[in-house]
This record gives sequence, C-alpha cells and structure tokens, in this order.
Amino acid sequence: MNRERRFDLRATALFFVLLAIVLCVSAFLVRTAASMAERRPLWAGALVVVGVAAALLCRSRWRRFSAARYARRVAVALEEAAERASDDLDTMVDEVPAPAGGTGPRGEWHVGAVPAGRGGAEETLLAEETLLPDMTEAATEPLMPGHEPTLVLDTLVDYSALDPDDFEQAIADLCARDDCREVEVVGGACDLGADVIALTADGRRMVIQCKRYGDDNKVGSQDMQRFGGTCFTVHEADVAVLVTTSDFTAPALEYAQQCGIVCVDGRDLDAWRDGTGPSPWAGAGVEA
Repeated sequence: MNRERRFDLRATALFFVLLAIVLCVSAFLVRTAASMAERRPLWAGALVVVGVAAALLCRSRWRRFSAARYARRVAVALEEAAERASDDLDTMVDEVPAPAGGTGPRGEWHVGAVPAGRGGAEETLLAEETLLPDMTEAATEPLMPGHEPTLVLDTLVDYSALDPDDFEQAIADLCARDDCREVEVVGGACDLGADVIALTADGRRMVIQCKRYGDDNKVGSQDMQRFGGTCFTVHEADVAVLVTTSDFTAPALEYAQQCGIVCVDGRDLDAWRDGTGPSPWAGAGVEA
C-alpha cells in the first residue's frame, strides 16, 4: 500500500548527500577496476571469462534481475535513512530546554521568577508580561490545511507595516476566520501569481495575490495582467482576488472587471478585517 510522504527539505538534502556518496564510491570502484585491467590485462581477461561463465550458469536468475528495481530499492533505502536522520535532528532540537520566562520550541510558555526588589504595580506588570503571550505573534503562526485559527485576530494590526510574508499570512488568517477550508500560503519566487490558495465555504477554489504597497504606489495594469494570465489557466481559480494595502489604477480596475478579478484595496481590506464589509469572495465567481 502506498503511503503519502510529506516534502521535507532537510530529508531531501540528506538523501542527495547519501546518493552522491554512493555514486562517488561506485565511480572509484570502476576507476580502480579499469586501472587494474590496464596494468594486468591477463588478470582482467581471466576475470571476464569467469564472469561470462557465471552469467551463463545463472542466466535463469539473470532474467529476473532488474536494474531499475534494485535502483528503486536503493533510492527508497537512502530516502528512509535521510528521513530518520532528519527526525533525529528534530528530536535533538525539541529536547533543548527553553529559557525561563520565554517560549519553548513549540510555543509553550514557561513562567520565570520575578526578580526581587521590584515593588507594587511594577512587579505586577512584569508578572503579567511573563504570563501572557504575544497575541499578534501567535496569530501569524502558519496555518495547517483544514485547520482554523484558535485566536481572535487583532483588528488593530497595520497591514502596511507588515513584511510581505507576514502580510500573506495575515490574509490567510482572514480567510480561515471566515470559514474557508484548506487555507495555504504558497507565495514565493516561483508562485506564478498565487500567494494564498483556499476553498470557500461553498467549495469554490480561491486564488489570492497579495500586494503590500505604500499609499503612493498603486497596483497597475501590468501587475493585474500578470495575475490574470495565471490565476484561471494555471491555478484553475473559481474566484481570483488581488488584495493590496494601497489602491488600483483605472486601467487595472478596467482589466480586472473584464477578466472577473476581485479587487480589494486598503479601505476594503480594513472593512473585511473589522467585519464591517463583505469578504472578497461573497457574490464573486467565474462565469462558465
């Protein structure tokens, strides 16, 4: 039975390191054999004759030999060894003790002792800061597919002050808050215009591109055309949304209207965050 394997960058790197070692050892053995054959051709001829005789005697078994099958077995063994090494490294990281008053590897909070000599309200304030986690930091934890956030999002967050990665995560948090499923942040160098992908509550596939721009930098028609060229044909979106912290130019809005792309500017984004405006996918979709 085939089992699903999750992509692990560390395990993949270890796999290729082990594969490189095996290839180097194989190349060394082949080079040694060739050098021996060059220095002592009689021995090499004798070894060839013995090998041919052995092959003829074992031709029934030789037919069952499959180089591809054994190569797959070697690859699977190397991959399992890389995964075990990666898991061992993760276990070593998890076992590192967290400092008092900080966070552990999995975000568990540990209460540290309050230094003596502090009095009254100052001591109480320090104890509260030690006990309470940063809600904004917790809200930007990566979402697992199918999971919804367990914290109330900070409605006072300034999206324009976030870096691009945090802004994409904040948009994913809003989607999960509003009952979207399988929310995933996929933005990167080769994302082809898709930063967040999710399924709406009614089952439509939504693709979102996030543009964290300043007030004086509007989303132009070129940005809109690049997104429009991939959101439907490549990502097979039922709902395509472009979210920005600034605004759109008139040509960009005209192109978006022609293609059926939902545009969310800074004001619409604040209304969506505060719950005073509709979600981008409300009433939007792709016509057949």
